[in-house]
Amino acid sequence: MSVPVLLSIAGFDPSCGAGVAADLKTFAVHDCYGVAAITALTVQSTQGVRAVHAVAPQVLRAQLEALAEDVTIAAVKIGMLANQANAAVVAEFLDRCGCPRVVLDPVLQASQGGLELLDAAGLDFLREQLLKRATVVTPNLQEAEALTGVNVRDVNGMKAAAQKLVEMGARAALVKGGHLERPVDVLCDGHEIATFSGEVVKNVHRHGSGCSFSSALAAQLALGRSLADAIPLAKAFVAKAIEHGFAIGKGPGPVNPFYRFRLDAASRLTRTDLHTMHPSAEPTYR
Repeated sequence: MSVPVLLSIAGFDPSCGAGVAADLKTFAVHDCYGVAAITALTVQSTQGVRAVHAVAPQVLRAQLEALAEDVTIAAVKIGMLANQANAAVVAEFLDRCGCPRVVLDPVLQASQGGLELLDAAGLDFLREQLLKRATVVTPNLQEAEALTGVNVRDVNGMKAAAQKLVEMGARAALVKGGHLERPVDVLCDGHEIATFSGEVVKNVHRHGSGCSFSSALAAQLALGRSLADAIPLAKAFVAKAIEHGFAIGKGPGPVNPFYRFRLDAASRLTRTDLHTMHPSAEPTYR
């Protein structure tokens, strides 16, 4: 059986909790095959990001060209870009490849320590050029505020920011409110605004949750679902991945995209058994 090939364009996290590592794991558990183009090498662990070394734009371009010549890409997930030069390469690639499904996760700052993950020129380019090339942009509260200038502190602010992102050129904007007291995401698709409630998951081991959500969303879109149907499935998947997140070092550990595989040995009999933990997140082929 052929499977959708999904492309992650993001940075590399040596602790493998976020970035392309999180994306590839998430693609795999959705029965998709992941390929990746690296935008930056980071020096980081569970204790935070220490340094960022951007990949030269010509190297990023060569990675993307090699993949585009070889495989048919069903969806693209864009994460950390590091700088304006790499953002421009990605925009050129999107124009050439014509991929119908592009999820843009605007990674601007490290969650621990606040280290800059996209320079000022890159942020301007993202606003002016990349937004209009994405199927959906998925900022968190801080990222939505940085992109739009709107004060985003509650659901009303999220709605205003989502509308502003669409006015700025995005086809759809999903502002994530996972850190609110009552988690809720707000979607604006240019026609209406919808809210998606979530469950509170109390686990400090949630590194890579944003990357896993956007890559799960890309996988669900590649599997043929509409944006409105894909969002709750991606949210349910990430909630379970956070619930089963685990400690691997001295800081907050990663989410666990493979939570469905952590069964007792007696239950590990067939592939069907492995995929009965969370039926609503199961992919289907078309």
